[in-house]
Amino acid sequence: MTLPRTRRVMANGLEFHYLEKGSGPLVLLLHGFPDNALSWEHQIEHLASHGYRVVAPWLRGYFPTAVPPQPYYDRVTLAQDVRCLIEVLNDGRPAHIVAQDWGAAITYGVLALHPQSVRSAVVMAIPHMKAALHDALVPEQIKRAFHWWFFQLDNVPEQVLPVDDYAFIDFLWREWSPNHAEQAHVAQIKRMLAQPGTLAATLGYYRALLRTDYRDPAHAGAWERLDGPIHVPTLALCGGDDIRAQVMARQAHFFAGPYRYCEIPATGHFLHREDPVAVNRLLLQWLQEQGDPPIHQDQRT
Repeated sequence: MTLPRTRRVMANGLEFHYLEKGSGPLVLLLHGFPDNALSWEHQIEHLASHGYRVVAPWLRGYFPTAVPPQPYYDRVTLAQDVRCLIEVLNDGRPAHIVAQDWGAAITYGVLALHPQSVRSAVVMAIPHMKAALHDALVPEQIKRAFHWWFFQLDNVPEQVLPVDDYAFIDFLWREWSPNHAEQAHVAQIKRMLAQPGTLAATLGYYRALLRTDYRDPAHAGAWERLDGPIHVPTLALCGGDDIRAQVMARQAHFFAGPYRYCEIPATGHFLHREDPVAVNRLLLQWLQEQGDPPIHQDQRT
């Protein structure tokens, strides 16, 4: 499988790098942590072959996308990143979003704050952030999200994560997707995290969840609207073996528009890589239900 070359664009005052393939309605793929745009290799190829223009950016601060001059990683800022990317990449027209982990956490905010930018959304592996933060004190969820708390510490995670060739990253992938080996993919994630400023940037996302010093004070007025009712058609996916499924299965009340929840059996957190055939089938079905191009006979796989 050959991935397209990396391109770059200015959006929200920052230079973003992204992968792009295909033509047709825009589908924006948003990765999580610890991961990057290359996570979507199976989805890029599949969706592009079925009549979509697929764009997978590296998120704010994830090399080769630029590290911002101010360490602002609040969800309002991240939602603005996505809105601006859609505007510049799609001439102001709304796009579909497919997102996993932090990409999904950001997308919930985009759907609440900027619904005019989104035709439909698919969120994977992370519940609505209001539900996630509410359940963060449940013992089982504390165990699953221990890194949220660990990453609040100043400087310590920056010292711990690089030890023994980023063994902490290997641990997270094994813990979250225990039946799926990803040595080559994880190795390139480690190389990305070793780039100047990238590790601190990725940790900033977590710190901004609980700390005001990682939030842009100019966005204070938007925080109360960040977790408002969602009217954009949304599909939620989770691995059947992912503990997050316990929370995602109960989140329908956050959606005032069309909403569907599905679990992918025998998969964990990185479901789009663990079972790309099942995930791709659901993605394509969902996108076509939104009125997009039908599958041509010679495109079926």
